[in-house]
Amino acid sequence: MHASPQGLNASEAAASLGVSIKALRLYEQHGLLTPARTTAGYRAYGPEDMTRAAAIVALRALGLGLAQIAQVFKGDPHTLSLALATQESALKDQMHDLVRKLDKLGEWRSGLAQGRLPADALPQLLHQLVHPAAGIDVAFELPWPWGGERFELRSIRPLNYIIGSLGSGKTRLAQCLAAALPDGVFLGLDRLGKGGAAATELLSADPALALRVDRAAAWLRDEGASESDALTSLLVALEAEGGALVVDMVEQHLDQATQEALITWLRLRAKDGGRRLFLMTRSSSILNLNAVGPDEAIILCPANHSPPSRVSPYMGAPGFEAVATCLASPAVRERLAQGLAVG
Repeated sequence: MHASPQGLNASEAAASLGVSIKALRLYEQHGLLTPARTTAGYRAYGPEDMTRAAAIVALRALGLGLAQIAQVFKGDPHTLSLALATQESALKDQMHDLVRKLDKLGEWRSGLAQGRLPADALPQLLHQLVHPAAGIDVAFELPWPWGGERFELRSIRPLNYIIGSLGSGKTRLAQCLAAALPDGVFLGLDRLGKGGAAATELLSADPALALRVDRAAAWLRDEGASESDALTSLLVALEAEGGALVVDMVEQHLDQATQEALITWLRLRAKDGGRRLFLMTRSSSILNLNAVGPDEAIILCPANHSPPSRVSPYMGAPGFEAVATCLASPAVRERLAQGLAVG
C-alpha cells in the first residue's frame, strides 16, 4: 500500500481499517475524526488519525454507537462501562442459546445412534430446536393488525420499552402482554381522568401504599421532578403490589425534568429486582438510546405490521433506525399532542 508523505488517502485508510470510505466520512461528520487536507484538498489520514480511527472501529465492533464513542473520547467511563455491560449481556444470551442447542443436538445424536429416536422425527426435533418451549416467559398469538403470528418473549428484562409509530399496534401488543404475563396489569391513559381520582382513592384506602408513594415522590422532587396528578397516578401504580406492569405512554403530561428523574428512578428500581415494567413511550427522555443498560430491552412494533421484535440499542442493529425515528424530545411530543388535539 502506498502512503503519501502527508498520510493515507481515504481509500487506503478505509482498506487498512476494514471499513468503507462512507464510514470514515460518517466518523468525521460526528466529530470523531478530523483528517488533514493535502494542498489539493484531499483528506490525508496520518498516524494519529489512524490510531483514533482504529479505536472507533474497535468500539463499534463492541456495539457502541457513534454518540457513545464521542462520550468515551471525552473521558466518560460510565458510557463505556454501560455499553460494554449491555453487549456482554447480549453475548451471554447468545452463548447460552448456543450451548443449549449443542446439548440438545448431542442428546438427539445419541438417541438416534441407540435407536431411541426414529429418523422421521427429525422435522419435529428441528422445530423444537428453533422454537424451544424452555426459556419463553410469555407467548401468544398476535391480534389484528397482525396476521395471527405467534409472539414469544424470552428472558424478559426488568425494564422494557414498547415503541412504534402511530398505528403500529403497540397499544394492542401492550394489552396482550399484560393479559399474558402472570398477574400482569395494564395501566391505560384513563389513569389521568378526573384529575387522577382513582389514584387518590387508592391512597386514601391504603396508608402503606401512600407512604411508599410519598417516599418516591420526595426522591423524584429532589431530582428535579414537578408534582402533578399525572405523576401521582403513575407512582400509585408503580408502588402498588402485583405482577408485571404495562404502562400506556408513560410520559403523558410529564415535563422533561420529571421524565428524566422518573427514568433514573425506574432504572434504580430495576437493579433492585422489582416488578417487571413495560413502558410504552415515544419520548427520547424516557428512552435515551445512549443510556440503555443490560437490565433493559426495546420492543419495536414496525410500521408495516411485521411482528414485533427486540432491537439492540446501538447504531447498525436491525430496527435501530426505526426506533430512533419514533422518538422525539418532550417539547416536540407536547407540540404534536396539541396539534392532534386541535385537529
